[in-house]
Amino acid sequence: MIFKNADVVTPEGVKRADIRIEGGKIAEIGKIAGEGYDCTGLTAFPGLIDMHVHLREPGYEKKEDIASGARAAVKGGFTQICCMPNTNPVIDNKVVVTYVKARAKEAGLCKIHPVGAITEGQRGETLSAIGAMKAAGAVALSEDGKSVVKTSLMANAMRYASDFGLVCLCHCEDAGLVDGGVVHEGYYSTLTGLKGSIRAAEDIIIAREICLAESLDLPVHICHVSTYSGVELIREAKARGVKVTAETCPHYITLTHEAIADFDTNTKVNPPLREERDRLALIEGLRDGTIDCIVTDHAPHHEDDKNVEYDLAAFGISGLETSFALCYTQLVKGGALTLCGLAEKMSANPARILHLEGGRLEAGAPADLTFADLNEKWTVDPAAFVSKGKNTPFAGREVYGRVKCTVVDGEIKYEEKRA
Repeated sequence: MIFKNADVVTPEGVKRADIRIEGGKIAEIGKIAGEGYDCTGLTAFPGLIDMHVHLREPGYEKKEDIASGARAAVKGGFTQICCMPNTNPVIDNKVVVTYVKARAKEAGLCKIHPVGAITEGQRGETLSAIGAMKAAGAVALSEDGKSVVKTSLMANAMRYASDFGLVCLCHCEDAGLVDGGVVHEGYYSTLTGLKGSIRAAEDIIIAREICLAESLDLPVHICHVSTYSGVELIREAKARGVKVTAETCPHYITLTHEAIADFDTNTKVNPPLREERDRLALIEGLRDGTIDCIVTDHAPHHEDDKNVEYDLAAFGISGLETSFALCYTQLVKGGALTLCGLAEKMSANPARILHLEGGRLEAGAPADLTFADLNEKWTVDPAAFVSKGKNTPFAGREVYGRVKCTVVDGEIKYEEKRA
């Protein structure tokens, strides 16, 4: 298969070229003779990788299942996704890891990598069977949805994870400080009367994980950073040589807590939307390399979970189908990142942190590619989502950059006709 006349985003820059694929690998990038798939007007990115997704299966298939999540992923340009363990049963043993891998193979769309729970049942008491999960295909560990409360247990988790070549992906939240808060504590929590949560609830656990990583000389990854002060903690730690990496999400760089003013439960996320100061700090953190990755934290919900009072609504945004366009519009058209920089945040760095194949367009790499029309302007319509979760605060928002084709191991898994 040959893809012709694309603007190819490579580690060295963007160049007009053809891409030849053989045996599921990129065989050649350059001027290639012969007929092929015409990509004139399209930009070719290394297949996008989302290292923080909730697929809900097993246990919560009403919200999403592995097949529907995979369809949403390839429509959004993602060739690899990593699914979090807060399912029912929890992904805390080799049996559930194997189940997820088998269901992903049945779906036959993108590559799906399970993330194992740090503790059994995510109860925060005993470490899960880390080695067995790694052998079955887990690529990382996380207690996502909560933090490991016991610091000694978290330290042991980092030690054991490192022994098996894994990294802990840390949801940073001091539950005692949050104390039932559902939004950021500030002007709009006062205006709405909704209970607020202060930045320190996130920052304290970020600081703890950094201290552990520094003392143990082991890697740690900070999930969905939302505060300016968290960005600064990570920046200072990196300057000292601490092995810390971090991610943020499209909603934290495009929205602020002002969005909660009309009580739209689609704006309810954890950690919460914060202030303009935080949003700008996150963009600067992406620009200067403090924040390594952009993830969706794709959290699909049934309408029954959101069509309730704000306090009772579930946390989360369905994000796989909007992430690329939101990030391209905000970061590249906004001048914070180049196309190469966006590819680094959404593909190369996730692959590096989790030791996954892919993330770069070069000869010999897996033929995972995302083709997008960067000039196409479109309006977010949740009714058009293929995810079961239609919960998005971006309905009606105009964005640029439409994914047109997603290729996984040399096979087209999603294709939209161009206008």
